[in-house]
Amino acid sequence: MDPILIEFPERIETERLYMRPALPGDGKTVHEAVSASAAELKKWLPFAQNEQSADEVESGIRNSYAKFIQREDFRIHIYRKEDDVFVGSSGLHRINWDVRKFEIGYWGDVRFRKNGYISEAAAGLTKFAFEHFQANRVEIRCDPRNINSRRIPEKLGYTLEGTLINDSLSADGKELRDTCIYAKVSRKQK
Repeated sequence: MDPILIEFPERIETERLYMRPALPGDGKTVHEAVSASAAELKKWLPFAQNEQSADEVESGIRNSYAKFIQREDFRIHIYRKEDDVFVGSSGLHRINWDVRKFEIGYWGDVRFRKNGYISEAAAGLTKFAFEHFQANRVEIRCDPRNINSRRIPEKLGYTLEGTLINDSLSADGKELRDTCIYAKVSRKQK
């Protein structure tokens, strides 16, 4: 089946959250969250290295929406159900439709840290990938030094399959870093 024909729901819901595709018009809200969280995000994420204007963030969202429509990448925004407040971003990335493999990425607005929202969103996306897309494999990759990020796949029962040594650069591009690869796989026999 051509992936562009695969339906994607308007919302994915968990107990306290709903997630939806990043949409044109989200730039201002995301810009505010990135600005509030810049010091933390800069440690781990290349996109946070340079301050962006609200228009630049909006442009990035629109580009990601084009990839969403093409089913190349699913950038997802996370909101609290109780008040529709944006709490972070996640998504299904590095998609391989032949294998039905996805990678979950995430970041949270530091103003809502220690509430378990990003863990809850990652759990919801994991379940969604297996149930909606019949995923055979879902990965979470992170820097071993990013303890907060590592706790999420560990809490969700992902298996640490290994650590790639010197396989990437730090977010600022100045030093070699390692990458932990966590995965959940379907138990289907082919």
